[in-house]
Amino acid sequence: MVFAAPAVTRRPIVLASTSPFRRELLARLGLPFATANPRCDEAPLPGEAPEDTALRLSEAKARAAAPLFPEALVIGGDQVAVLDGQAYGKPGTHDKAVGQLRAMRGRTVNFFTGLCLLDARTGQARIRGVPTLVTFRDLSDEEIENYLRREQPYDCAGAAKSEGLGIAIIARMQGDDPNALIGLPLIALCELLKEAGCPVL
Repeated sequence: MVFAAPAVTRRPIVLASTSPFRRELLARLGLPFATANPRCDEAPLPGEAPEDTALRLSEAKARAAAPLFPEALVIGGDQVAVLDGQAYGKPGTHDKAVGQLRAMRGRTVNFFTGLCLLDARTGQARIRGVPTLVTFRDLSDEEIENYLRREQPYDCAGAAKSEGLGIAIIARMQGDDPNALIGLPLIALCELLKEAGCPVL
């Protein structure tokens, strides 16, 4: 007699992000999910290390969205670029992006991604930090201007949009998951989903 394996009961999954890049990455796992805009203060706390900010905000974003989805597993993420202990977030403006890239050219920067999987039923948060070391080419001012005018990556940490033209300003990358640099470390997320009883496979 052959016994069929029990079907996996799927929990609702929510991505607490409006980023089209995170949404595209999560879609690769083939799981149905909803998205939510996590409205929370993203300012770092006084004296807080950049990596700790990313971890805290990844959880804060998940918790901000959780009340709307009380049965869901909620995914939160945040990323910060760290150079010499200083955080480089989303520049927001052209001038700030120029300043960031001038500071980072020829240097190796840690793009640290915080990831949280929150069980909205229980309030349990599973949190991971995934670093990616990015070495930038020694860019000229003209190259920086050309890149920014064409890509306009003002909503990306460190103004580095590696999934687009930003790949042209990077010399090399080192990390466990190439998806982490884009904003959602799928390898770590698969592990967290399995721990939460919602395996991808």
